[in-house]
Amino acid sequence: MSSVLTLILGGGRGNRLFPLTRSRSKPAVPIGGKYRLIDVPVSNCLHAGFRRIFVLTQFNSASLNRHVAQSYRLDHFSQGFVDILAAEQTPDSTSWFQGTADAVRQAWRHFNSMECDHILILAGDHLYRMNLRELITDHVEQNADVTIAAQPCDAETSTQMGIFRFDASGQISGFEEKPDLARLGEIGQSAPARSRVASWVTPQQPFIASMGIYVFSRQVLLDALERYADAVDFGKEIIPAVIDTHRVRAYLYRGYWADVGTMGSFFEANLKLTDPRPQFTFHDQTCPIYTHPRFLAGSTLQGCRVDQALIAEGCWLDQCQIDRTVVGIRSVVRAGARISQSVLLGADYYAEATAESGVALGIGRDVVLDRVIVDKNARIGDGARLVNSAGVKEKDGDGYFIREGIIIVPKGATIAPGTDI
Repeated sequence: MSSVLTLILGGGRGNRLFPLTRSRSKPAVPIGGKYRLIDVPVSNCLHAGFRRIFVLTQFNSASLNRHVAQSYRLDHFSQGFVDILAAEQTPDSTSWFQGTADAVRQAWRHFNSMECDHILILAGDHLYRMNLRELITDHVEQNADVTIAAQPCDAETSTQMGIFRFDASGQISGFEEKPDLARLGEIGQSAPARSRVASWVTPQQPFIASMGIYVFSRQVLLDALERYADAVDFGKEIIPAVIDTHRVRAYLYRGYWADVGTMGSFFEANLKLTDPRPQFTFHDQTCPIYTHPRFLAGSTLQGCRVDQALIAEGCWLDQCQIDRTVVGIRSVVRAGARISQSVLLGADYYAEATAESGVALGIGRDVVLDRVIVDKNARIGDGARLVNSAGVKEKDGDGYFIREGIIIVPKGATIAPGTDI
């Protein structure tokens, strides 16, 4: 496993997660009350014994740099590291990363001298728990040049993913990125009836989709990046190109996996954490998700009614109602507040005094929130109602945004007392 080098792709501007990405990169977006998105792929790597990890990013990387530096201080007696590689101008290139493949191409000079047989490429905005050691083992046993983690899926989901076609031997013979429903009908079932992967599909899930997790043999990746020098994306360009020239195999994964790169998927993934038996949980004794240890005290609840909620440490909740909500670290919710189907990302600090606006940090008295994301260090004034009763899909307001029908209060914003949205 020391022959594996991991690259985690931080993504571009993160426009689909704006305004959560207004002041931070996508991998640094908080999730699950106390974690960051980057914690998921890094933790999966560490559990597999992969301790050489680069995170490639280019936008708003300061908070990501800080989080990685504070969270992943690997010991001095190994060659392990988790480092940030930000886009930079060089004599060979003065441009930003143009896509996933271009990011790896531009960053290659930083790890060109490192010894490795396999390069594992992960995304920074996926939620899953996978045994990556098994993925590498399968890659070696199949004598593959490229291995792609894959899941069976239904037709509706397939239109948002990359879909494979296979030959009788199990080799990937075709790849189509986000085909429409008409094209899916032409493709038909992904796996031929007598192929090695035929057992992977069912009538309900007849297609096999890429999860955006790749294993490349080192020289194969280098050759592909050089040969297809104009290709900027793995899914749309590099993978379809190498299918005709190399052994490209799929690794079946049947566990929970979610792409949380859009506001709707991010919101729903958080709410699902509050389910009685969630498909994914951060609580796992054998494979926990790691993050920055903050040493906060336990949360205090006084006279509250809480149902189906995830409450992180360091919170103070007073005589409020919480239903199907994630409450992030250091959150303060005052008396009379009613919060349902919402995600509170918490706060970076405790504020003893009220700001000049007259609104204290956290959720004020008698506030009503329904389907709301409140980013860190935000202030919601007493009596405010954020419920989107008009069903607005998209809007930029005063101190708030609406995306996919979800109200988002950005980091550090203030909602005046009595505001009705």
